[in-house]
Amino acid sequence: MPLFSAGLNHTTAAVPVRERIAYAADDLPRALADLRRETQIEEAVLLSTCNRTELYFRADSLDPAIDWLSRDRHMPRAELERCLYQKTDSDAVQHLLRVAAGLDSMVVGEAQILGQLKQAYSTALAHGHVGHGLHRLFACGFATAKRVRTDTRIGAHPVSVASIAADVARRIFSDFDEHTALLVGAGQMISLCARHLHTQGIGRIIIANRSPARALTLAQSIKGFGIGLADLDAHLSEADILIACTASPAPLVRLPAVRLALRRRKHRPMLMIDLGLPRDIDPAIDGLDDVFLYTLDDLSAESQNNRKARSEQALLAETIVAEETERFTRWLRTHEHRRWLQQLRERSDQIRRVALDQARERMARGDDPAEVLDDFSRALTNRLLHTPTQRLREAIDEARQPMIDDARRLFDLDDESHQ
Repeated sequence: MPLFSAGLNHTTAAVPVRERIAYAADDLPRALADLRRETQIEEAVLLSTCNRTELYFRADSLDPAIDWLSRDRHMPRAELERCLYQKTDSDAVQHLLRVAAGLDSMVVGEAQILGQLKQAYSTALAHGHVGHGLHRLFACGFATAKRVRTDTRIGAHPVSVASIAADVARRIFSDFDEHTALLVGAGQMISLCARHLHTQGIGRIIIANRSPARALTLAQSIKGFGIGLADLDAHLSEADILIACTASPAPLVRLPAVRLALRRRKHRPMLMIDLGLPRDIDPAIDGLDDVFLYTLDDLSAESQNNRKARSEQALLAETIVAEETERFTRWLRTHEHRRWLQQLRERSDQIRRVALDQARERMARGDDPAEVLDDFSRALTNRLLHTPTQRLREAIDEARQPMIDDARRLFDLDDESHQ
C-alpha cells in the first residue's frame, strides 16, 4: 500500500491560509477518526503547528484524503490545492525526515519541530491510528533527526522562532533594560521568548495566561510578573513589546483595547509579534500608526539570514537524510512484497508436502524406492512449474515480450535453448 504525505507550510501558504487549515491539539483525535472513517485510510498521523499542517498516511490513493481535508476545513479543493504539496513513497519519506531534522523549518535546524512531530505521532498512536508502516517511518524520522544533531553542527548555535522574535525586539529597542515586555501565553514558545528576553536584559517581563498560577510559575523563573488573561487589557499600556502565542481560536489582543492603551502611553510606539496560529493579535491593529506588528510570515524573512549561515551544515544534513531515505525505502519495498513472497513459499511447500505424502504411501506399499523417488521428483517439478509454464505460454501466444524477458531473467535462461 502506498505511503503519502500532503500538507502546506510557511513557504506555500501565508498566515491567513495556514490558520484556516490548522488544528488545535485537542481536535486531532476527532480529526483522525473522521479521516479514517470517511476515507478508509489504513493508518494516519496529523501534524499541525504554527508553520505547517501535514498528513502522513497509507492508503490506496491520495485523493480521498485531500477531499476530506477540503471538507473538514471548509476550503474549496481548488483553493486548497494551490498551496498544497503532495508526495508519494520515497518523496514522502524524504519529506518527513527533512521535517524531523529541522531542514524544512522556517529557522533551519531548529529543534522544536522534532518535539511537535513526536507529540503528533504519540497522539495518533494513543488513539489507534498508527500501524506498522507509519511506526517504522516515524522511528526512522526520529533516528535521522538524532543522527543529524550528532553528525553535524546544524544545532551548534541554537536558533528558533522565539529567539528571532527576541532579536527583533532587541534590535528595535536599543535601551533594552528600560522597556517592558508583555508575553501572552505560557506554552513552550512563550517560555522560550521569556528566557531569550531575560538573557538579553529586558527591563521587565509580564506573563499573561488563562491560568494565573501558570503565568506566575513562568514569571518567577525569569523574575517577572504574572497575571491572568482577565487583566490583559489593563496592562497593555505598560507594554513596549508584546509577544503572543496561545491556542485561542480568536484574537486575544483586540483593536479597541490597543487604541486605549496607546492613548494612555501618549502614543509611544509598541512592537507586537504574533506567533499564534490562529492569530492572537487582531490583524486590524496593523493599521495603527504607533504599532509595529510582526507576524510569522514577517519572521520568515528575518530567518533567511540564519538559513544562509547554516547552509554548509544543512548540506551535510541533507546527505544524511538522503541516505536514510534510501534505507527506509528499501525496507518499504521489501515489506510491501513480503506477503506474496511468503505466500509463494507456502504454496511451494504445500505442493512439496502433497508429493512427499504420496511417495511415502507408495514406499509403505513396497514399491521400488528408486522408481518412487524418480516419480516424486518429476511430480514436484511438474507441479511447481505448472502455473509459471502456463502463464509463459500465454505470454508467448500473445507476444508479450516484456513478460517473456522477465521470465528469462527470473529463471536465469538464455537464448541458446531455442536455437
